[in-house]
Formats: sequence, C-alpha cells, structure tokens
Amino acid sequence: MTANPPTGTLPAKHPRGIYTLFFTEMWERMSYYGMRALLILYMTALPVEGGMGLPDKVAAAIYGLYVCGVYLVALPGGWLADRLLSPRKAVLYGGIIIAAGHLCLAVPGNRTFFTGLLLVVMGTALLKPCASSLVGQLYPEGGARRDAGFTLFYMGVNVGGFLGPLICGWLGEKLDWHWGFAAAGVGMVAGVIQYALTQHHMGDAGVHPAHPSSTPKRHWMAVATAIALLMLVAGLALAGVLPIDPVRVAKYTSLVLGGMAVAWFAWAFAFAGLTGDEKKRLGVLAILFVASALFWSGFEQAGSSMNLFAERFTDRQMFGTEIPTGWFQSINPVFVILFAPVFSWLWLALARRGWFPSVATKFASGLLLLGLGFVVLQFAAQIALAQGKVLPVWLLGTYLLLTWGELALSPVGLSYVTKLAPARLTTQCMGIWFLATAMGNLLAGLLAGAATDHESSGAMPRVFLQVAITSGIGAVILALLARPFRKWTAGVS
Repeated sequence: MTANPPTGTLPAKHPRGIYTLFFTEMWERMSYYGMRALLILYMTALPVEGGMGLPDKVAAAIYGLYVCGVYLVALPGGWLADRLLSPRKAVLYGGIIIAAGHLCLAVPGNRTFFTGLLLVVMGTALLKPCASSLVGQLYPEGGARRDAGFTLFYMGVNVGGFLGPLICGWLGEKLDWHWGFAAAGVGMVAGVIQYALTQHHMGDAGVHPAHPSSTPKRHWMAVATAIALLMLVAGLALAGVLPIDPVRVAKYTSLVLGGMAVAWFAWAFAFAGLTGDEKKRLGVLAILFVASALFWSGFEQAGSSMNLFAERFTDRQMFGTEIPTGWFQSINPVFVILFAPVFSWLWLALARRGWFPSVATKFASGLLLLGLGFVVLQFAAQIALAQGKVLPVWLLGTYLLLTWGELALSPVGLSYVTKLAPARLTTQCMGIWFLATAMGNLLAGLLAGAATDHESSGAMPRVFLQVAITSGIGAVILALLARPFRKWTAGVS
C-alpha cells in the first residue's frame, strides 16, 4: 500500500522555466530544420538558379558530414558545460553562435556558406545537450511530472521542426535561397532573446557547472588550442590552400568512426574488468549500436535523397500552384505529434495483456518499418523513371512508415543505454551511442550520393531497395536475438 504524499509536495503546475526551454528548443529546431530543408537543394541548384552547382555526390557528402558533426560535437559540448561554463551559459552562448552561423549562410558566397555550417555545428555542441539536462533539473522529484515535462519539451522540438521547413522552405525556394537561411537566423535570434529575458524563471537550475574543473586554466587552454587548430584548418580550406574532397573525407571519417567504436568495445570487453553479466549486456549494446547506425543511415535520407526525390520526381502542383520541396520536411514532425501518444498507449496496452515488447523486438520493428518505407519509395522511383513525376502520396506513405519506425526504435535507445551500461562506463556508453547516430547520419550522406548518381539511370531505385533489404535483414536478425537478449539482460527492467 502506498501512502499519499503530503499536500503540496508535488506542485500541480509545471515550473515556468519549462516554457523558457520549450520556446528555446522550438526556435532552435525551427532554424535547424528550416535550414536543413534547403541545404542539399541549395548546394545542387545551378548557379543561374542562385545555387552552388555542386554534383549530387559532393553535396550529399557535405550534407552527411554536417549532420554527423551536429551529433558528434554533443560530447565535447556537454563536457565544456559540465566542467567550465554551466548549462545555463552554454545554452545562451550556443544559441548566439547558431544564430551567427545562420546569418552567415544568409550572405551569398562559398566561404560564408561553409563558415556558417561550422558555426551552427559549434553552437549546437553547446545548446543541444544542455537544454535537455536543464529540463531534468527543473523536476528534481522525478516521476510522472518529470515525464510530462519532457513530453512538453519534446513538443517544442516538433513544433519547431514543423514550422521551419514551411517558413524557410517557402522563402528560400520562392524568393531567394539566402532569404530562407536568413529566416532561420532570425528564428534563432528570437529564441536567444526570449531565453535571455526569461531564464530567471528556471531558478538555480544549471547556474553552476555540474562537475567544475579543478584546473580550469589548463582546460581553457586546451579548448582554446583545439578551437585555434580548427579555425586554422578551416581557414586554409576556405582559402584553397588545403584542398578537400568532401566525398573522400566522408568515406574516411566513416571508417574512423567505425574503428573508434570497434576499438572501444574491444577495450571494454578485454580491459575494463567487467563481470560475465556485464559483458553480456555490453554485447547487447554493441549489437544495438550497429542497429541504430543502420536505422539512421536510412532515416536521414529524408534531408538528402528523399528531398531531391521530392524536388525532381514528385508532382508538387496543388491548387494551381507548386508547393516548395522543403515543405515535405514538415511531414515527419506532424506524424510524430499525431502518433507518439498512440505508440505510448500501445506499449502500455500490450504490457497490460502480459506481453511487453523487448528492446530487440522494438528495434526490429523500427528497422522493419524503415525497410517497408523504402520499399514504397523504391516503387515510386521506378514509376518516376518510367513514367515521369509521381503523386505526393508516395512520399507521404514513406514518411508515415519511417515515423512509425522512429517511434518504435528511437525513444528506447537512450533508456536502454543507461540500463545496460556497466555503472562505471555509463557516460562512455552514452558517448558511444551518440557516435552511432553520427555514423548513421554520415553514411546517409554517402548513400544519398550513390542514389542520385546521374551516371546510372537506375541508381535511385537500386539504392532505395538496398536500404530496404539491409534494414529487413537487420530486423530479422534482431527478432531472432530477442530470446537470447532476454537471457543476457536478465534483471534489467
């Protein structure tokens, strides 16, 4: 029997600070997804159309490196906030840097374009991991109220993801690419202003670093050195002194990231002093790492090859006018808002009937739905190549299946990392998990380049089918591993 808590122990209302973070995240996601909707379209557009005129392979590789970088830098950004700055300052400074990056993109020119992308990545390193941690600090009591707070925060993500492509896509495609990028910058400026004016509503949350450095001067010197080296390499590349082949860089980077993951897991199994049960659980995490990278390599086609498919092979005429290509990027957040409660209800309903899907089953379902989405897209690509542009319903169906796959797989990933990771390796396992997402995003760019290869007329349906088959095989393997997973993770709830 559970005792009733004293009156007033759990406030009925959410803390006012959650709305500060809601709007900060909404504006940040609006700027990110708005710019993302334009990115590959701008890079592949001809110079006479105001674009960069890059080959599809090169543009897709740059896109892959960019979205990879956004996730990869969350680790050093989180460390910087925990050790030297503080989450509150990191969000503010990160927002300012992101806004500067988008405004750089608004200025025509290749140098300002790449400088803008670099600044957005650097700003995201500070803002993205810290905003989520601040939400947790606003609800120290945990429980259902904290879950509701994160749900509210997640709604800000999807509202921003919905608005960004609509606003930036229309301005960029109908008026001028750089107007679209400027709109993303204005959105981020609005987010920074409202954060600065209302952050006092968060009380003491995130005011101080969680684990202050005992040698801050030395650490600041290391940070300054790293930034200086980054700026030096970037400056040499932009000046043409250091020629860079984005496709080759993307391929080598994918090998480096894969090698890092293999080396870390090998070290953990051999030298971390783990017990037999801990090694079994770490083995489960290693398999889920591969599954996660595989999923995101397909899912992130949304901003690359699927975006180009919408532009080149989809009939976008509606009500006597052609809708912007970028508007298709708003479909996923709408579906997330609509179906997230359905999936939440589904898991609870299944649990009440005595069948709670395991992590292997959920990951298998996510990969299977991803594969089915690309089966639909593969048929659409074949029809488009044979008969001309296809109706938008093909992309709608694909986005629906991909969103269902995301809802089946993504929410459980981070949760199981914290459950399965050995206690002394939890932080490192979290970093490895973000590495899987970064690697998947990078592979997505390489796959998109192969799918849009103009030298092969059947490249797009062939690559889409390849993604479908690979995802299907991954789903079957995970389904077969469901029972062993239960044994290896016994005692983990």
